[in-house]
Amino acid sequence: MPELFALSIIILLFSVIIHEVMHGIVALKFGDHTAERAGRLTLNPLPHIDLFGTILLPGLLILTGSPILFGWAKPVPVNPLNFSNLRRGELFVATAGILANFGLAIAAAIIFHILNALPQNFPALIGALLRFTVLINLVLGIFNLFPIPPLDGSKILLSQLPYNLAKSYQRIEPYGFLILLILLMIPIGGTSLLQGVLGFLVGLFSRLLGF
Repeated sequence: MPELFALSIIILLFSVIIHEVMHGIVALKFGDHTAERAGRLTLNPLPHIDLFGTILLPGLLILTGSPILFGWAKPVPVNPLNFSNLRRGELFVATAGILANFGLAIAAAIIFHILNALPQNFPALIGALLRFTVLINLVLGIFNLFPIPPLDGSKILLSQLPYNLAKSYQRIEPYGFLILLILLMIPIGGTSLLQGVLGFLVGLFSRLLGF
């Protein structure tokens, strides 16, 4: 359905934009104006679009019928050295995007269940879009929780480690994308290890939201 495809891309776009904007808003609360000065605290998609991560990759995954849909926007620039409290700032900024995605998933699930409880039927397209909103935001939130650089989970873990362990952990940062690629290539049960773990967790959270 062309309408579902087009609207799904828009939902994905704004889900990743809101994720990034929340990083910048929380960074601003901790005294870092970097994202604000760069004009990135806006829902206007143009400053956030990454040609590959925001448009080409999601479109390709949808067209090929991939069971996992993913994408990203340009990272919002943040300078932790400007934080009023470095460790708390890094923790809250890294967590903000993940919580934004979980919040969107919960909101979409609530709207879906309210509409489903009404006596009159609502359009199937609306139901499909709400389901997609739940799914894609669970994928974004859970995937970013993985403690692998440059994902937000790595920054959350880094902010909680003792100094010596944090310095050791930072050494894997240049290899983060390679680690993700390896996890995507390790086969398990007809899929990759990364997709299998992500699919299991997304399914678990989906059931908690009644899907």
